[in-house]
Amino acid sequence: QVQLVESGGGLVQAGDSLRLSCATSGRTFRWYAVGWFRQAPGKERECVAAVDWSGGSTIYTDSVKGRFTISRDNANNTMYLQMNSLKPEDTAVYYCAARRAYSPTYYSAEYDYWGQGTQVTVSS
Repeated sequence: QVQLVESGGGLVQAGDSLRLSCATSGRTFRWYAVGWFRQAPGKERECVAAVDWSGGSTIYTDSVKGRFTISRDNANNTMYLQMNSLKPEDTAVYYCAARRAYSPTYYSAEYDYWGQGTQVTVSS
């Protein structure tokens, strides 16, 4: 069993940066692909970024490429999402997730464990 707890959300202005963190429990975390998802009001949950078990292979949704960076620290069972040049359309609840597989995927149904979410609000 893996438990995930997000932190680092908040209210920022357009152009600012935030770093989200996801602390995990369980010794198996290091073997799992992990990802960050977001859900805005009235919209479906979407994958923002995901990374494989080693941290060597990443995927990003087009709207955040060049602005967001996903990373992981397996020694400390933590993952991160560095968000730069934030835009109002980035406003959403952000979730971290883990899947019992080595490779990342965009599909939320393929993730087995989820955090409770952290709110990110970007004002214009």
